[in-house]
Amino acid sequence: MTAAIPKVELHCHVEGAARPALVRRVAARHGIDLTGLFDEKGDYVWHDFTSFLGAYDRASSVFRTPEDFRDLTFDHFTAIAAEGAIYGEVFISADHAYASGLTYADYVEGLAAGIRDAEAESGIVGRLVATGVRHLGPDRVLAAAITAAEQPHPLVTGFGVAGDERMHHQSDFSEAFRIAGEAGLGLTAHAGELCGPESVTAALDNLPISRIGHGVRAIEDPALVERIAAEGIVLELCPGSNVALGLYPDIASHPFRRLMEAGVAVTVSSDDPPYFGSSIGAEYDWLQRDQAFTDAELLAIGRTALAAAFVDEATRSRLEQRLNNAANGGSES
Repeated sequence: MTAAIPKVELHCHVEGAARPALVRRVAARHGIDLTGLFDEKGDYVWHDFTSFLGAYDRASSVFRTPEDFRDLTFDHFTAIAAEGAIYGEVFISADHAYASGLTYADYVEGLAAGIRDAEAESGIVGRLVATGVRHLGPDRVLAAAITAAEQPHPLVTGFGVAGDERMHHQSDFSEAFRIAGEAGLGLTAHAGELCGPESVTAALDNLPISRIGHGVRAIEDPALVERIAAEGIVLELCPGSNVALGLYPDIASHPFRRLMEAGVAVTVSSDDPPYFGSSIGAEYDWLQRDQAFTDAELLAIGRTALAAAFVDEATRSRLEQRLNNAANGGSES
């Protein structure tokens, strides 16, 4: 279906991208018991957002060394490259590193090693977005921003906030975003997923962001949709995730096309793919199958994502050429 289309992904949580086979392999490396984490089919067990977060944290806890995190990014980036991805960003969390007993520097370098190895093998380019975990509280989000600013790494190019959107207000994170922005990091914030359009408005009013993670529920407020379009805010939409979490009954009902036709800059990503039965390739396929997106439209969505990517201009130009080659009917590589 869309295998030949070069893809760009902006919204994926690195620990949430850990496939069950990898989690089992790393757990065996450390002698960790995973009883109850998987069902009889080998999939993660969860039934709502709270239990999803619990399964996520438990699976994440098996990653304890730089080598483990290298294996995580290498597995993820080579997997999405096999589906046609040429660029991907992943959200990373210093709090998960600390829980594993690692320093931030060792955590990031392990992740970066996997990205470099994946690029050497497949040509895919990857970057890291440091992320504060919202439900751990504003102080932890602030600490994550300070750490990212004071310990720069060439592959850490963005900052954001994720986690349980139902906790705390966007204004609680304004100082963290100020620090990250002054450090030159691109800025994005999760909003408008579990909570309604008011969450998106709060993010726009209080945080100096260029992108919103999800933001899908802005569709419930036409004036907000107009504002997002007018301000050029890019939405990191994740249809499969939204369906899996019950926001919409199916992909056909998802407001992806309606947002795009309203002038909003939209992108498509897989969020936490093995938890939601998704992948970047599946997301592109679903949009084509259930919302009648053409190859040209999907290429255009990739261009939007690449323009919004937190990446240096030389790399962006190189990747744009791959998109141009595909649009002109040639090889994208």
